[in-house]
Parts: sequence; C-alpha cells; structure tokens
Amino acid sequence: MTDPVLLLVAHGTRNPAGVETIARLSDAVSVVLSESDSDSDSLPGPSVRVAFVDVLGPSPADVLRDLPADAPVIAVPAFLASGYHVHADLPREIIESGHRHVHVTPAIGPDPALARVLSERLRETGLRPGDRVVLAAAGSSDVRALADVRTAADQLETVVDRPVEVAYVATGEPRVADVVATAHAEGDRVVIASYLLAPGLFHTRLGATGAAGVTEPLGVHPGVTELVVARYRAGVDLISAAAARSRPHRPDPGRD
Repeated sequence: MTDPVLLLVAHGTRNPAGVETIARLSDAVSVVLSESDSDSDSLPGPSVRVAFVDVLGPSPADVLRDLPADAPVIAVPAFLASGYHVHADLPREIIESGHRHVHVTPAIGPDPALARVLSERLRETGLRPGDRVVLAAAGSSDVRALADVRTAADQLETVVDRPVEVAYVATGEPRVADVVATAHAEGDRVVIASYLLAPGLFHTRLGATGAAGVTEPLGVHPGVTELVVARYRAGVDLISAAAARSRPHRPDPGRD
C-alpha cells in the first residue's frame, strides 16, 4: 500500500507565531516519518500536509481536493480536546471535498504523553513544592471537549503528584483569571500549565493573569511530534488491516 498522506488539521490563528508553530510541527513530523518509515535513504517518507478548520486556509476540503482521488489520507486532528471542530467541522469538510479515502484518527489530546510534556514545561517554569497548578485551556461549549480537558488535568495530576485545577481562557467556567485571583486571596502561589498548542491571543491572556509562572505552549516538543506520528501509524495499521480483510480469500493451491 502506498504510504497514506498525513493531513495535520489544526484550528488556525491570525498570530504569525502560531501559524509558524504548526508549520514547524508538520516539518518535525515529516522528518521523523522520513527517518523511520523509509526502507531506503533515496525514498521519501509519507507526505505531510497542513489544513485549518477556522480563521485561515487552506481548509481540509481544499487540501483533499488537491490530492489524487485514490490517495489514502490519514487526518490527524491537532486538537487538545475534541469539540465541535473535531466532531462536526472536520467530517463536514471531508464530505464536501468528495474524497472517499480519508481515515480520521483521535485528536492528539488528551494523552499521557502531553501530561509528560506539561510536567517538563512546569519544571522549566520553576514549579515549587507548594505551588497550585492550574491547567488552562481555551474552553468550549461542547461538553465532550470539557470532559477531555478534565481528563488531561487528571493525567497531569498523576505525573506531578499534586492536585491540578482546570480553568478556561475564553469559553467555560471557571475563568483562569478568576482562579488565579482567588488563589492569591488565599495566599497561594499559582503556576499555569498552558494547555494550548501554539502561541496566540489565548496564550497572551494567560500572561496577564498575574500567575507566578506560565508554561510555554506545547508547541513543537518531541513528545508532541511523536504523538502525532503515533496517531498516524495507528491509522496506517487500521486501514492496512481493513484492506487485508477486504481482499478475497484464495485457497491454498497446495491443499485439496
């Protein structure tokens, strides 16, 4: 089977640094796949393309229309929680494209691998033993996405061995600024674990909350890159198994 195209689907942002982060993540994924999946140095790895579901293009439908109709595609949602964009926008875009060979993997978050990256980011930010940790997410009106964020907080709790509160930047309650203000009123020092993939308006707002520290976005961390690659490879295994099941059974000529 020809290596499926990896379609990395992100939200989109007007912030140039955010767009650049997704481009660098795509490049990092491409390098890992090229190094590990090619049988020869002369053979390229799987093609990696990028699409955005909001704010800017190209959209998933745009990219899919640009691919050969019979090219297998594995779409990896670069989302940290699965809300409307993952459950509704992406499937709609695929249908509108007319492409019939697209497999969509689970979103990259929540995942224990991201919890390990967040823990590393917290250490880099100067987390102290008595600090309160707040996992700050963009937020969503989709209860499935909010449940995913709580799962991410639970996973981080396991790694850092302390309670992790959840708060939101834009949609959902409680808001990050309110949680930080309450903690300060109680005499606590707060460090924010930024549950955001790339720089942008939401991450900028975290820096204005007055927290003692704010981690960098998850970004192009090797743990994030490997997670995208793992999602892709799991998708390859699924479609390979499906293709094997669909092939007609041929009797063994050595048997009666």
